[in-house]
Amino acid sequence: MNRADTLDTVNARISPRGGLDILSRDEVARLRDASAGGLHDLLRRCALAVLTSGSQSDDPRAALERYPDFDIQVLQQDRGIKLELRNAPAVAFVDGEIIRGVAEQLFSVVRDIAYTAIEVKCSGKFDLESSEGLTNAVFEILRNARVLRPNLEPNLIVCWGGHSIARDEYDYTKLVGYELGLRGLDICTGCGPGAMKGPMKGATIAHAKQRRFENRYIGITEPGIIAAESPNPIVNQLVIMPDIEKRLEAFVRLGHGIIVFPGGVGTAEEILYLLGILLHPDNAGLPFPLVFTGPKSSAAYFEQIDQFLRLTLGEDVAKRYQIIVDDPATVARRMRAGVDKVREHRLDNKDAFFFNWSLKVREEFQRPFDPTHEAMAGLNLHRDQPAHLLAADLRRAFSGIVAGNVKEEGMRRIEAGGPFEIHGDPEIMRALDKLLRAFVEQRRMKISGEYRPCYRVMA
Repeated sequence: MNRADTLDTVNARISPRGGLDILSRDEVARLRDASAGGLHDLLRRCALAVLTSGSQSDDPRAALERYPDFDIQVLQQDRGIKLELRNAPAVAFVDGEIIRGVAEQLFSVVRDIAYTAIEVKCSGKFDLESSEGLTNAVFEILRNARVLRPNLEPNLIVCWGGHSIARDEYDYTKLVGYELGLRGLDICTGCGPGAMKGPMKGATIAHAKQRRFENRYIGITEPGIIAAESPNPIVNQLVIMPDIEKRLEAFVRLGHGIIVFPGGVGTAEEILYLLGILLHPDNAGLPFPLVFTGPKSSAAYFEQIDQFLRLTLGEDVAKRYQIIVDDPATVARRMRAGVDKVREHRLDNKDAFFFNWSLKVREEFQRPFDPTHEAMAGLNLHRDQPAHLLAADLRRAFSGIVAGNVKEEGMRRIEAGGPFEIHGDPEIMRALDKLLRAFVEQRRMKISGEYRPCYRVMA
């Protein structure tokens, strides 16, 4: 390994870690292709996000601006592949050697980008125009990433919450993770900082105390957001889904229960996605433990979320979740009991423990939403439709705001065309505007810098 000209960068060649040993010549060529439509730019951006794990910035351009000369190349060799890093962040190395977990995550990036581009999008093996075909694609990406474990009892808890949260909220997520770990539960999050890191950090201590060593800390992300929410170092299984919809479906198919911590628009998007699915009549009898929780200081936050959900989706929506404030042990006990019910239901219905095939996910929750100004203005945010369909378009509204906040393409659209406009039922618009204003006032939109809204709520 040789040092580059600058003090904070390193040149290196990395051998495979984490299960990826070989690629085809076509896959290597695609990953090296820097032309329009090639995969090299995507590989470079995702790899840099992994190499800057722990960054306190949620600006997707920040890492590329700090390391403009960074490059990564996949080298085809007779015995397999190697990654060549040029001008890589030195923070990813210790005494000249790359940190093992960083290396594993780098090869996860290569694996998922190659598989999605070649096997999912181009091979013709999947009918990406049908709901069944989209679910099969999610399944195959997860299987290729080796996160589907057929011989394990149900024990995977998905934790959602914001990357920009207060210190007491972050400390609370660690306490909940600790209680989950004491009860033999593994953790899956969006892989970033804040509420995505805290539960994993707490669970590692509990797992160690219980002398439990085969632990899973699964992080699921997607290319548009990984640069703004770099994987945290505890993640030992990283999966990059091709878009936000497949990422969300992966969470609900893979997990056996979900905990929601305080967050911003991304967390609201996740809540509406799951509740929209659970409100569909086909999922009425399906057990799916869902708990909203935070410290005492977050009680008002969950009151706002609860009021918004009841107003927009009806009172029955509250039957699908519990709100538990400032009680990590009770949260973990409820999750453990809920997972036991999931296990019984899967056995009774001969469904897999490792993938929730029984869950009905409609196409409106699966088709990728491209948040253009026209698409955001055209969302149907009115009550003259079933609650699950309204939830689907509310989810898209929050997804568009996430894009405008932290995704590079969304930020470019806002810079070129001004804020997105969101139209709908006046009462819903007032409630939406109140909720978003609260997120801004509570600094839940951005980690660093002054927040400038990327949206206008139109009454």
